[in-house]
Amino acid sequence: MVFSPDYQHIYMLSDKQVSRLPVESCGQYTTCKTCLGSGDPHCGWCVLHNKCSRQEACEKWAEPQHFNTELDHCVDISVTPNNISVTSTSTQLSVRVVNVPSLSAGVTCVFEELTESPGEVLAKGQVLCMSPSLRDVPSLTQGYGDKRVLKLSLKSKETGHKFITTDFIYYNCSVLQSCTSCVSSPFPCNWCKYRHICTNNLAECSFQEGRVSSVEGCPQILPTSDILVPAGIIRPITLRARNLPQPQSGQKNYECVFNIQGKMQRIPAVRFNSSCIQCQNTSYWYDGDETGDLPVDFSIVWDGDFFIDKPPTMKALLYKCEAQRDSCGLCLKASTAFECGWCLDNKKCLLRQHCQTPEQNWMHPGRHNVRCSHPRITKIRPLTGPKEGGTRVTIEGENLGLQVREIAHVQVAGVRCNPVTSEYISAERIVCDMAEALLPHSPGGPVELCIGVCSAEYRTQSSQTYSFVTPSFNHVHPEKGPVSGGTRLTISGHHLDAGSTVTVFIAQEECLFVKRTNRDIVCVTPSSLSGSGPASIKLLIDKAEVTSSDTRYIYTEDPTISSIEPSWSIVNGSTLITVTGTNLLTIQEPKVRAKYAGIQTTNVCTVVNDSVMTCLAPGIIYTKHQAPESGLHPDEYGFILDHVAALLVLNGTPFTYYPNPTFETLGNSGIMEVKPGSPIILKGKNLIPPAPGNTRLNYSVMIGETPCLLTVSESQLLCDSPDLTGEQRVVIMVGGLEYSPGTLHIYSDSTLTLPAIFGIGAGGGVLLIAIIAVLIAYKRKTRDADRTLKRLQLQMDNLESRVALECKEAFAELQTDIQELTNDMDGVKIPFLEYRTYTMRVMFPGIEEHPVLKELDVSSPANVEKALRLFSQLLHSKMFLLTFIHTLEAQRSFSMRDRGNVASLLMAALQGRMEYATVVLKQLLADLIEKNLENRNHPKLLLRRTESVAEKMLTNWFTFLLHRFLKECAGEPLFMLFCAIKQQMEKGPIDAITGEARYSLSEDKLIRQQIDYKQLTLMCIPPEGEAGTEVPVKVLNCDTVTQVKDKLLDAVYKGIPYSQRPQADDMDLEWRQGRLTRIILQDEDVTTKIESDWKRLNTLAHYQVADGSLVALVQKQVSAYNIANSFTFTRSLSRYESLLRTSSSPDSLRSRAPMITPDQETGTKLWHLVKNHEHADQREGDRGSKMVSEIYLTRLLATKGTLQKFVDDLFETVFSTAHRGSALPLAIKYMFDFLDEQADKRQITDPDVRHTWKSNCLPLRFWVNVIKNPQFVFDIHKSSITDACLSVVAQTFMDSCSTSEHRLGKDSPSNKLLYAKDIPNYKSWVERYYRDISKMPTISDQDMDAYLVEQSRLHGTEFNTLSALSELYFYINKYKEEILTALDRDGYCRKHKLRHKLEQAINLMSGSS
Repeated sequence: MVFSPDYQHIYMLSDKQVSRLPVESCGQYTTCKTCLGSGDPHCGWCVLHNKCSRQEACEKWAEPQHFNTELDHCVDISVTPNNISVTSTSTQLSVRVVNVPSLSAGVTCVFEELTESPGEVLAKGQVLCMSPSLRDVPSLTQGYGDKRVLKLSLKSKETGHKFITTDFIYYNCSVLQSCTSCVSSPFPCNWCKYRHICTNNLAECSFQEGRVSSVEGCPQILPTSDILVPAGIIRPITLRARNLPQPQSGQKNYECVFNIQGKMQRIPAVRFNSSCIQCQNTSYWYDGDETGDLPVDFSIVWDGDFFIDKPPTMKALLYKCEAQRDSCGLCLKASTAFECGWCLDNKKCLLRQHCQTPEQNWMHPGRHNVRCSHPRITKIRPLTGPKEGGTRVTIEGENLGLQVREIAHVQVAGVRCNPVTSEYISAERIVCDMAEALLPHSPGGPVELCIGVCSAEYRTQSSQTYSFVTPSFNHVHPEKGPVSGGTRLTISGHHLDAGSTVTVFIAQEECLFVKRTNRDIVCVTPSSLSGSGPASIKLLIDKAEVTSSDTRYIYTEDPTISSIEPSWSIVNGSTLITVTGTNLLTIQEPKVRAKYAGIQTTNVCTVVNDSVMTCLAPGIIYTKHQAPESGLHPDEYGFILDHVAALLVLNGTPFTYYPNPTFETLGNSGIMEVKPGSPIILKGKNLIPPAPGNTRLNYSVMIGETPCLLTVSESQLLCDSPDLTGEQRVVIMVGGLEYSPGTLHIYSDSTLTLPAIFGIGAGGGVLLIAIIAVLIAYKRKTRDADRTLKRLQLQMDNLESRVALECKEAFAELQTDIQELTNDMDGVKIPFLEYRTYTMRVMFPGIEEHPVLKELDVSSPANVEKALRLFSQLLHSKMFLLTFIHTLEAQRSFSMRDRGNVASLLMAALQGRMEYATVVLKQLLADLIEKNLENRNHPKLLLRRTESVAEKMLTNWFTFLLHRFLKECAGEPLFMLFCAIKQQMEKGPIDAITGEARYSLSEDKLIRQQIDYKQLTLMCIPPEGEAGTEVPVKVLNCDTVTQVKDKLLDAVYKGIPYSQRPQADDMDLEWRQGRLTRIILQDEDVTTKIESDWKRLNTLAHYQVADGSLVALVQKQVSAYNIANSFTFTRSLSRYESLLRTSSSPDSLRSRAPMITPDQETGTKLWHLVKNHEHADQREGDRGSKMVSEIYLTRLLATKGTLQKFVDDLFETVFSTAHRGSALPLAIKYMFDFLDEQADKRQITDPDVRHTWKSNCLPLRFWVNVIKNPQFVFDIHKSSITDACLSVVAQTFMDSCSTSEHRLGKDSPSNKLLYAKDIPNYKSWVERYYRDISKMPTISDQDMDAYLVEQSRLHGTEFNTLSALSELYFYINKYKEEILTALDRDGYCRKHKLRHKLEQAINLMSGSS
């Protein structure tokens, strides 16, 4: 080491190089104190440059106080005043600085980044600065609370540097909202109590006595002992206070504001004087019995919102005696201040005034020697123990005494058990220590105990029995382990879970207990004090000592490590290393460890044999950008082998970590094009670490799913690509790392083969011949062109005529059908389903006889009903119900169908408690919103599909609450729309097989060809009707017999609900000709026509039924077909067959249509108007047929125009807040406000999101379901064509509620094109509807609760609650363990012993089965 000639640097010499270093590093110090306090003789503080430097690096260092070298000469600063109010105008500040050079060049005053102004320099280091005012900087204290600390700096004009900084405070009294916080402020703030403001300006207080400047003068409520308020009892609450202001003229009086479960309750209060106030007589209530007492926050206000200070912890305690105190013992152990007592008549915990004849019936803690009768034991544990005694038995139950001294007698299986005072829980738990069982073979038995005296009513016996057992063991695994211990030892035997405590000794040393079962005890072995060799095992189970002379554990010598190969890895680790040593097989879970920069990492090892194991090297956490190429050495490196401490750090084996390999991307953008089989070069760095030895990193490269052969060099991998084509992702794996440098585009570059060359030559020759042929034919074609043009013109004229005819026909239909349809709809009675059937069809679609409609099986044991009532109580605990639902939804096997079923069963079970069901539904929806946002799903997806219990519950909730609205308002336009669609469809042909119709709103169900048909009027004799009662019915001659029967039944039974009238399949259609001739018409009979493999259904045209014919509907079992005279029938049929034979076809009917029974028809396909393949029959070249087929789409417009009035009426009714005299249902306003509240809570301001939530909530979940399925609301039958049309209306309804724009084109679905011009109008209705609802007055929780209670009263008996609970219990049984575990994890559920109550229900159910 040598100094440089100027002594500014040092030259240092190492083995390979010479380095020059400066003798100081003053720049590392940023303050004067750290600079001068470092003791470095080369450094001093350059004042006006505000830096630590060498003397010669500071300008004007020789001038006084420019360069300081002594610690007590650092610059100091003080400001007067050092704080001002934000309301103050710009103020002159006096800044005094010491130990500074001359400031004659001038300084500026800098207030952070806010303002900078020139300072006036005076004598003796004094500088005058002007503070910025709030007018100059409006945001000076915004968001900073009651003060903002600014940095005030002086900047030298000479150097341009800030050379000294101090704090300057702006305070804001006005943000302090209470008197106490105001006058306790360190700043000059005063409270103006009549204006309820904090200010530093005394002039703002209107008169002298209103000013408060000390805590003692503040209006405040004084702390008192517990404010106890029994729920439901009308009483006043009196509070002590001081300095309460008297409201002045125009100011409102005092009120008490209570916040009970999120609901605000305001009660008038009376100010007696400045030190006393009373909340007037009223009652308070809280929902649910989950807690016996509820701390309630409250405040005292006057003049509307002027709060009186009170201690923040001061709360009222609202309580219910009966809540969570369902036994005498729990009642009497309650605080005496509650004044609760046990009412013997009611067997409830009540206040004295609620118990009849309290002198005899009301027990309370204040009475002398009060004691609860009828103790009951519900659980004991453990159930087995050694006869030597010492077992600590826990007895749980009810009425187990109020004090431990009341326990007069406890026997377990006939053996005395001594109560443990410290473990006793009043009325609920007794813990006792077992004495020794003196009988050699004690039989066991129940627990018996007495409370006070051993009379019958104070004595009880457990249903569980306690047994005496003899624990034993005969095997240990593993049989040996290291002397240092740490082996996880399993001791096997019998009755090893007996007793309450167990201790395991290995050769007199305690084995660390882990767990035990009936057959096993698991513990971790201690270290052996006596070295290797066999060691005895002893168990102490309570007071029993258990040994086995044949079972021993062997301590072996600790394992050793002799070598590690290779002794290096990469920073990420996970490369394979081989470890050699001794006694390795005795270790159960060996691990390798490394520690670097204070962080330990581990990785796993696998033992091969007693002397060899393989490990994956542990990685190290290296936070810098790139590890040095020469490698890193960990601080510690070793092995975790049970408790063998000697191998935790291997000092003699240095281990090295080299940088991780890195790879460049393929090509410029991660994509490389190559030919199949060509080599792929993957470039990178650090591919071969510079480690000694021959060991190398093990790389593997996958091209797609196929590995490739590798050649590794310093900076690249050479990969022989497999024989693949297309896009293939490249993945490189090494040492736990996985890289993907990009994607290969492997393209096939096929060369021309010999056959291909011959093919090209032949093709060229053919092409030459074709050119010659074209030239020859050209002249001939020119002559034919005129003839072809004339023929095409004729075809176009024909096509134009067909199109014009179809359009004209569609226009005429549109004009006439609207009026006819409106006339036909008059006077139709609406067959509403009763409430129960309506709700069942929505909740359980497709299930007619659901268990919730039936009584519980009378053969069920009494325990089942008891268990279900206990389960019902649990369901009425909000936390239990939420835990139950969330646990079910977390199970992978809980399907979508299960979610809907559980939601419907819950709503059926809670039909009698709709206000409670609504509280649960709101919480579930809030949780669903939270989960949706946490998973970063788009908010608009919320409630889109039924993927949770909450969404199905919401559907059912609206179903329940909108029933009346449907009956009184929306049901009529919906039913009219259904009838209009049905009648309009039936005016034209409908294919009985495919469901396609001439009139349709759905393109898929439109007959796209011309069907010739004629309307007939049949005179129908109703079933059991007489002559002269005929009803005229309009049908079509192309209708099948079943279609005709349906139309006849519709006309005859007009206004009768569908379920109360005969069905077409139960009736026969008779065609009556004269007095004797009666022919049964059927869809298929001996006359049915068969062509090839197609059989056509019989129609009226097939039977040649004429207009005005007489027909009759008769029951099948009494039809003429069955009872007619055989001669008459044969004669009629023969006449009919001859009629058909002469008028339709010359072929013999018998030869063409033999008697075929359905089960003998093989390969015959039925058809009616259109064969299934006919839509594909339009040949590609027949352009005219295709165009005419598309022209039939104009019928969609004609049908839409006919039905437009009915669609508009329905949409207008649904999307208006007050229509046809029926106001908007409360449920809609309440749920929409809840969604807005949730959006506000989560700061969702996008109006489209709120609009979508409401649309998904009501229109999508309820109205679309009802529109598509009117059979849920009415007693009707819905055909496939009607269903298709309703689906189009429902889709239009959904599109109207959407906020997204629908871009239409020629490829858009026809249903969207059909209503394209209407949807913007409907959208405006929806937006107006949502807007009107939001403007309506908010519905209070009390009003909504009253409405829900009324709904529960009206419909509470519609479903059998016990049957619904029984169905729900299936899920308790299926996911029992998961639900019990979830109840254990929740603190609230543990506190209220919900698991214990559920176990009671499960035990009752399992006992009954």
